Amino acid sequence: MKVQRQNLNKAETMFKHIIARTPCPALVDGLSEAGMGKPDYEKAMEQHNDYIRALQTCGVDITLLPPANDHPDSVFVEDPALCTPYCAVITRPGADSRRNEAELIAPALHRFYDNVERIIAPGTLDAGDVMQVGSHYYIGKSARTNDEGAQQLIVILEKYGMTGSIVTLEEVLHLKTGLAYLENGNLLAAGEFVTKPEFQQYNIVEVPVDESYAANCIWVNGKVIMPSGYPVTREKVARLGYEVIEVDTSEFQKVDGGVSCMSLRF
Repeated sequence: MKVQRQNLNKAETMFKHIIARTPCPALVDGLSEAGMGKPDYEKAMEQHNDYIRALQTCGVDITLLPPANDHPDSVFVEDPALCTPYCAVITRPGADSRRNEAELIAPALHRFYDNVERIIAPGTLDAGDVMQVGSHYYIGKSARTNDEGAQQLIVILEKYGMTGSIVTLEEVLHLKTGLAYLENGNLLAAGEFVTKPEFQQYNIVEVPVDESYAANCIWVNGKVIMPSGYPVTREKVARLGYEVIEVDTSEFQKVDGGVSCMSLRF
């Protein structure tokens, strides 16, 4: 089934499809700046199963790809691909060890999209640096996404009638490390993003410093899936009227992963 064009002027973008990938045993050797030790693979598998079950409650069709044993970080499918209502984009991840993940995800994208674009060298782009708000996409310029990659994405977006703008990151790995758009004008934000002028037009829901990991969550068809163990942030999100689903992602946090990293939603 190919993705149909959607009305981007709707207040909410309803998702029909999810692509995810089962973690491989090599996850324990994934890239990490967290300094939290290596993940426990069996526990990570349990957590990933719970994550998939949470997504199943959101009224979406889930394509679960098999583990890619030669690619430790391949469970984080968000980085090598961007799914929009009009096209998919195969990215060029900023970490050398993750470059081949783009080719791994390509067949799954072609199942759903007639239009599949690519970021090419010397551009680098992790789609964890890209946040959609309606027909506009904020692109984080980071350690993994360079200016060339961001500019290439903007050209692709404009080709399909969408827009993009660049946000320079100063503190975090990816844009969505500290941001989550919850639709309806609500933006969950932590750290440097709370005061960035690009986001002052939104209703900013500030994540406390000691709960900053909770800023990485996802809105899926009216529900918000977020990491467990962050009660202040959970209460703030629930107060906005969303049904909140908590999932334990502690093993993925050890390899710089979060809730949004483990699925493509479109």
